[in-house]
This record gives sequence, C-alpha cells and structure tokens, in this order.
Amino acid sequence: MVRRALFASLALTPVTIALHYLAHLPETVEFVLAALSLIPLAWLIGEATEHAAEHTGPGIGGFLNATFGNAPELIIALIAVNEGLTEVVRGSLVGSVIGNLLLVLGAALFAGGQGALDRHSSFLSFGLIGFATLLFLLPSIPAWDGDPDTDGLAQVSAAISIVFLVVYVAVTWYSLRRHHTLHIASGQEIVGWSLRAALGALAVATVVTALVAEILVGSLEAFSEKVGLSEFFVAAVIVAIVGNAAEHGGAIVVAYRGKIALAAEIALASAAQVAVFLIPAVALLSWLIEPLSLSFRPVEIAALAGGLLFTVVVLFDGRSSRFRGVLLLAGYAVVVVAFYLAGDR
Repeated sequence: MVRRALFASLALTPVTIALHYLAHLPETVEFVLAALSLIPLAWLIGEATEHAAEHTGPGIGGFLNATFGNAPELIIALIAVNEGLTEVVRGSLVGSVIGNLLLVLGAALFAGGQGALDRHSSFLSFGLIGFATLLFLLPSIPAWDGDPDTDGLAQVSAAISIVFLVVYVAVTWYSLRRHHTLHIASGQEIVGWSLRAALGALAVATVVTALVAEILVGSLEAFSEKVGLSEFFVAAVIVAIVGNAAEHGGAIVVAYRGKIALAAEIALASAAQVAVFLIPAVALLSWLIEPLSLSFRPVEIAALAGGLLFTVVVLFDGRSSRFRGVLLLAGYAVVVVAFYLAGDR
C-alpha cells in the first residue's frame, strides 16, 4: 500500500516543475509542492539503489548507496551554497544528523518495541558522530565571535573534511568485512529490476531531484518569512526531514515488521554517514561554487553533542523498547524547540 502510494505520488513531480515555469505560483505554495515532491523522489532513489546493489555486489553497492541514498540532501545543500544560503546548508546538514539520531531512531524503537540491537555497530556509529562533533569545533569556535564564512575557516573545513572521508572509507571497509555474510551473494535468482533499469532510474531521479531541489531552495526564504519561522529552523527541521523522508519511513516500516536491529542500524548508520561523509562531501564540492566553512553555531554543536550523549545513555545496554523510543522522540522535541528559539544567526 505504501509503495503504491509513493509510486503514484511521483506524478506530483512533473506537475510541480510545470507549475513553477508556467503558472508562477506563490513561493510558499511552490515550497510545499517541492517538499512533497521530494519525498517520492527520495524513495525512488533508495529503491533503485537497493536493486542496483543486488547486481553490483557489496563494494560498488555500498558506494551507490552512500552516493545516491543521500543525493536529495547533497543536491539541496549544493544549490543552497550556490544561492549563498550558508546557514541553510549548515542547518539542514546538522538537522539531518540529529533527525536520524533522535527522530527516526525514536520512531523506530516505538514502532518495534522490545528487541536486541547490534551494540557493537551502534557504538561504532556513536563514535563516528562524536569524532565529527569534536572536529567541527575547529572551524566553529573561531566563528562564534566573528564571521563564520571567512576563507581561513573554509580552508580549515576542507582539511578536516579530507580527514573525515579517510575515516569514512576505513570504517566502511571494516564494517563491510564484519558484515560480509550479510552482503555476500546468496546465489539465488535476482527477481528485482535489471541493473540497466536501476541505473537508469537513479540517473533520471537524480536529475529531476536537482530541478525540484532548486525550486525548494529558491522558495525557502519566502516560505520562512510567510509562516514566521527562521530560515535556520526551516532548514534544520523541515528540509532535513524531507531530504531523509525515504530513510525515515523505511526504518519505521522495518521496525514495525519486527526487525528492530535492522531499523536501528538504518537510523544510526545514516546519522553517522551524514556526519562523516555527506557533510565533508558538501564542504569539498562547494569549492567548485563558493567555499563553505563548517562553522556551526553553539546551538548546533550543543544539539549534536547533547543528542549523541542522550542516545548513548538510552541505548547503552543494547536493548530496545517503546519507552526508550518515546524518550528519544522527546529529546528531538527539545532540539526542535531550541532551534526555534535560536532563530537565525
């Protein structure tokens, strides 16, 4: 039922693009339509990536998942960089990490109930997020009393981004080796999409996502002003949730079906991947447009560190329950309130 609804909702995408160029709708309406259109596009990218990975094996499949699974967020961030909306970029990226860590994981635990988690894998993700939070302090602290977008801070951000990507590659290689039995081809007949169809869907969905993301970013300022919310809040909460829509829904559905360990793995691995892969990738690619510094505000660093510490405490014994899910959701609500009160820099 959900898959059919998502597939049918893909029809909203050409409607949104056509209305943008032909009807000149109010920008607030365009923002809502673009946000809704990105949800089925994110699902299609995730679906195509999964089918492509069945053909390519664990190595290339993992690369495709890392690259295309975060494509909507990456595209939104780069378009925002091109528009000079650096606070929107940083807010949406931090919001993505925290959203996976508290909102998605909390909803998954609540949907799945009692169960055991992969404690080793969970703490590996926690370690990556903690490592990223510490290194983010290098370009962030100097900007708390000055300009967050100086060339010097952008250079520091590029340097730590290279470190992040090296760590990401090393940890990903380790994780693949540890879970090799989960990825080795079973020898069963592949009944999903052909490799050509999966790659074709990926290519088309990524291009269309870029068009819709441009509409979303272009109307973000007008939308935030119209509804009385700061651009930072819209980026860190609304845009972050939309960009992760497919992963959010997937983790919750998997947990509801009783696979709570897998659902937690999706949420935590996604949070870690954004922290040590997507954020540095955006920082490095931004040099092709306008160098971006990873100068996060105190509220963003505090939300990252606090959200991480809170999640570690809640899941320290590697067990799941609905009550723990409620605790994580409450933690996300606190972060949302903090982001609302913080406003723009």
